[in-house]
Amino acid sequence: MLELSTPVKFLKRVGERVAVELEKRGVDTVEDLLYHLPFRYEDRLNPVPISALKAGQMASIIGEVRGATLLQTKHMPLFEMTVGQGLDTVKCMWFRGTYLKDKFRTGQMVALYGKLEPSRSSAGKFKMIQPQFELLPTDAQGEDAEFSMLEVGRIVPVYETLGGTTAWGAKLGSKWLRRVLWSIFEEMESGGGPTHRDDAAMNGAQGVPVVDAETLPGNLRGRLKLPARLEALKAVHFPEAGTPMMELIAATTPGHRRLIFEELFYLELGLELKRRRMRERAGTAFTTGDGVRKAIKQVLPFHPTAAQKRVLGEIVTDMKRPQPMRRLLQGDVGSGKTIVAMQAALVAIENGYQVALMAPTEILATQHYLSARKLFADAISPKTGRSYRVTLLTGSLDEATKRGARGTIYRGETQLAIGTHALIEDKVDFANLGLVIVDEQHRFGVQQRFRLMKKDDALDPDVLVMTATPIPRTLALTLYGDLDVSVLDELPPGRTPIVTRRTTEERAGDVWDFVRKQVAQGRQAYIVYPVIEGAKDDQPELDFAHDEEMEAKAEAALSAGAKTAKKAAKKAAVKSKSVKPALFPKAKLRSATEMYEELRKGGLAGLRIELLHGRMSSDDKEVAMARFKRGDVDVLIATTVIEVGVDVPNATVMVIEHAERFGMAQMHQLRGRVGRGAAKSYCILMTGGRVSEQAEARLDAMVRTQDGFELAELDLQQRGPGEFFGTRQAGLPEFRVANLIRDREQLELAKVEAARFAREPDPKVSDEERQVVWARLKQQWQRRYGLVEA
Repeated sequence: MLELSTPVKFLKRVGERVAVELEKRGVDTVEDLLYHLPFRYEDRLNPVPISALKAGQMASIIGEVRGATLLQTKHMPLFEMTVGQGLDTVKCMWFRGTYLKDKFRTGQMVALYGKLEPSRSSAGKFKMIQPQFELLPTDAQGEDAEFSMLEVGRIVPVYETLGGTTAWGAKLGSKWLRRVLWSIFEEMESGGGPTHRDDAAMNGAQGVPVVDAETLPGNLRGRLKLPARLEALKAVHFPEAGTPMMELIAATTPGHRRLIFEELFYLELGLELKRRRMRERAGTAFTTGDGVRKAIKQVLPFHPTAAQKRVLGEIVTDMKRPQPMRRLLQGDVGSGKTIVAMQAALVAIENGYQVALMAPTEILATQHYLSARKLFADAISPKTGRSYRVTLLTGSLDEATKRGARGTIYRGETQLAIGTHALIEDKVDFANLGLVIVDEQHRFGVQQRFRLMKKDDALDPDVLVMTATPIPRTLALTLYGDLDVSVLDELPPGRTPIVTRRTTEERAGDVWDFVRKQVAQGRQAYIVYPVIEGAKDDQPELDFAHDEEMEAKAEAALSAGAKTAKKAAKKAAVKSKSVKPALFPKAKLRSATEMYEELRKGGLAGLRIELLHGRMSSDDKEVAMARFKRGDVDVLIATTVIEVGVDVPNATVMVIEHAERFGMAQMHQLRGRVGRGAAKSYCILMTGGRVSEQAEARLDAMVRTQDGFELAELDLQQRGPGEFFGTRQAGLPEFRVANLIRDREQLELAKVEAARFAREPDPKVSDEERQVVWARLKQQWQRRYGLVEA
């Protein structure tokens, strides 16, 4: 009997060898295969005639092969084919198309998908470059005849290939997937399944199948008008005639809505359960008497903003509860998060507890250490009558220093320990850890935060997570769904707006003259480059330097699905030095080390210039930053290593070279390094070479607004949640169906319904249905996300 948990190797047309490759792509069971959904659809029931199409649009065309030939051009072989409908024809071109030489024959029917471009040739008014294609059955016999109805005369699903780069991988494309999936549904509907062993076991009903493998309570589905799971899956894979194409494209059909909601519901239910379990744990109920208030007043360097007062109140309210605090502190650059965090630290310290502050880089950890020492320099603890002891612990310190730091932490002599990942090493033990502050959380894996939280076995410490990267609500609900959120939405007094301007490398001379004028007035400047040395792709600070000119090349892997094809083609394009200059001219990428030498001798000759990048030793980086902060350096040439944590009020100019290669959130962070004093500050975005449409939109937004949350929303739309921070976020779930940008309303709905399910038992939901839900959450979603503890 076919079950959802049946390994795919037992399916017809799969077998052992194919199953091994499918497992590498996360497809182990029938259920996994059913959730490999189409990424687009083609209307082969009512195909649009060529005569009705327009240049510039993406289109699906069904036509007859009129002729094909392989040409040898100066740079590469070029395969050309003409496809026609009556008197109308389209010319198709594939670069390096030798492998297509014997693929097509005249009179054969073919489905094409690609961008229509105007053509001046006699082969028609349109051409398609690198279109995806599928040969259609004509006079099919045997198995082909049996499945021909899946290829023509209906709305046809198109899938990403599951074959990878194996020799036979191209066979595991859309046609193969349609046949395997259709066979699964046929067997299920004929009475051969499905069942779900896990659900049956959790219900205590050994051997009793859950016939429709339903994972949502019937009452919930009824209220939200959602179809059953298997009904939804079939409707998404094989839409009925009449299903609106726009709804399929937008993933808003009832089937899509059901599957999207289910995925987001279980995500939010896992986070809700995590919050609920956290509330059941024992934490420290801090008190806030006169001593705490006196300690806080000692460290306030200015009158706090209303936002800072509100946020501190939210944090202190949490700290006074007997449950451990889990709070996210969001604040735009310069909003004063650090002083709020230090005030929270004093609450814990004055209650006799230690505080740990973890930062992602040694530069930022050192910056926090120096700031804390300065802040506490003249402060005396009302509780002990002594000054506060702050200790730095980073990986690059010599062993004797680290051993001494670990000793003061273990003995409880250190009230505030500041460091990097070194704080979560097994050798580090706290005497009485009460509060954990994690800065720039998105740069840590989620598990690293939990390791620091578990440093004190007696009670769970309170946790305050800080980020200067404004996070759209949609992303915050998934990344930090187990945290309460506080937002600092007001800048301290004295911060002046930063003037942001765009320019090109042709006007670099004018930019350097402007920098000289600012230096002559006693100011300092940053100049930031995307790479350290040369145009290398393996440099960690090349954060957003995807070569968007290569996107056009991404359609070269013809039989692969969209994402797989793009990845393969990008990789090939980057490596192919012989093709790239001819087809994709590209400006030389200027780097930090090269421009340091060039500007020192040329455009900024005579000024005091320093170089800073991530490959320097910690000591060298610290020396370079210290000299810049003291004013011994006029211009700091750097990579994005200075993106966060650097605070030099006298710096008034930020020049970002190759600005087209940075994401908006990253540019916003860099811009936030200036404007930290009373003097007027400037951010100059300098571009080089071709600027893509997406880059144009990013740059225009940077000039238009300084609202970090508005920029973050635009950045999320452009880059997608997985790349929002420049590198893939370790704690972000991989969704099979949902899209955080597209499905925001569904996410909000799922959050509400998950909270209702967890907190308010619905009498209309049976115990059996509730058990099925909890079993699904524990077994399926813990395996994928680790959101619920076993």
